[in-house]
Amino acid sequence: MRARLVEWLREDPALAAINAIEEESPLSASAPWVGIAASASTDWGTKDRPGREVRIALELESRTDDPDADSDLLAAIEHRVLAMPTAQVGFEIASVRFLRARSEARASNLRGGLLEFRFRILEPSQE
Repeated sequence: MRARLVEWLREDPALAAINAIEEESPLSASAPWVGIAASASTDWGTKDRPGREVRIALELESRTDDPDADSDLLAAIEHRVLAMPTAQVGFEIASVRFLRARSEARASNLRGGLLEFRFRILEPSQE
C-alpha cells in the first residue's frame, strides 16, 4: 500500500513542484518534499474477503514563513490521494477517507504539514 501510494503521488503533474516523494523522510532532498511520516494497519475485512484498515500520514516539508503558502500544494496532495484508483495490483481499495491535517512552523524557516488518511483495503476478488 505504501509503495503504491508513493508511486501514485509521483505520477501527478500537479505535484511536480515537490522535489522528492518518498516512503520515508528523504535524507538529502531540499524542501519541498513529501514522505510518509507514519503508518499502521489493523484487521478489517468482510465475511468472504480478508482486508486491512491502513492509516497513513503524509508529511510535506517546505521552506516558508507564510502559514498559507502550502495550502494549494496540500490540497493537491489530498485530492490526489482521494482519487487513487480502487483496483490495485495485489489489493483493492474499498474506501479512502481524509482524517486530519496539522501544520507547524519549524526551525530554519521550515514548515511542516501533515495529512492523515484511512484506507480500507481488501484482497482482490476471485471472480
